[in-house]
Amino acid sequence: MKIVVGFSGGVDSAVTTRLLQNEGHQVFGLYLDNSGEAARREAERSAERMGIQLRVARVRDALEEKVCRPFTESYLRGETPNPCVLCNPSVKFPMLLAEADRIGAERVATGHYARAEGGALYKGRPSNDQSYMLCRLTREQVARLILPLGDYEKTRVRALAAEWGLDAAHKPDSMEICFIPDKDYIRWLGERAALPGPGDFLFHGQVIGRHEGIHRWTVGQRRPGLWEGRKLYVSRIDAAANTVELALWEELFQTELRARDFNWLIEPPAAPIPATVRVRHTKWEEPRCTVSAEGTGARILCESPVRAPAPGQSAVLYDGERLLGGGFIVPTP
Repeated sequence: MKIVVGFSGGVDSAVTTRLLQNEGHQVFGLYLDNSGEAARREAERSAERMGIQLRVARVRDALEEKVCRPFTESYLRGETPNPCVLCNPSVKFPMLLAEADRIGAERVATGHYARAEGGALYKGRPSNDQSYMLCRLTREQVARLILPLGDYEKTRVRALAAEWGLDAAHKPDSMEICFIPDKDYIRWLGERAALPGPGDFLFHGQVIGRHEGIHRWTVGQRRPGLWEGRKLYVSRIDAAANTVELALWEELFQTELRARDFNWLIEPPAAPIPATVRVRHTKWEEPRCTVSAEGTGARILCESPVRAPAPGQSAVLYDGERLLGGGFIVPTP
């Protein structure tokens, strides 16, 4: 079978490629070029050593339109967007599938730690599950997706890379946002837009200090220092008023969530259904809930409270191991 792999030259994409080759598939690589000439050349050398053709796709314009601009606008609204959740369905997978169609390949594959089985998505191994990042893929995209690393721990993937003598065996993981390689998102935002100025910190309606800009804060973040001997945390950001509202730890927890633009990977339910929910890319917080589809959004009632659901982040639903979909958290009334 012909398969197009999203090939970065990192350990995950390299082991994904070799696993598919070992199964007898004809593998072609697609490199999404957004990291500069050195990274591209390294990926090209790695692909050549692995015996695959690698096509380089210029991704900057699509990334700007579909990810960077929405990311900037969301941050300046006081939200907490996740760029990978934005990128996967709108840039990465459309480009992989376009390349597959161009060369007549049936499937595409990536090095995500999740499982794609029978047209559905499932969690990967608990220690490195990345299914959260795939919550906005369409069902059509999922139907053509292969995820060879879904049953692997990251330590095992690195061991296989070393065993097979792959260049990426000891290459460090990429932890930063790909379009902000120096991790200085404040500088990056400032180069793209006029940043908000200083404003008030509010605690229970009282002004207790000044902040340097709402873009420096996110819901759930702790404010340094103490107020009357207590730690305070961001509970709400009001971009229009340029205020950051603070709360005590126990006041951060909510049992009702609302999500807009919900992307269902099943048929949208006509009646409330049971599920579990993640409100950020963590594995330890996933309470049981009841979900109702409401227009293009969803209402989620949790059996136990979740900590500091941040507007702009994704609320992602599961039925056991199966990923049901995800939408963007909005403030509850």
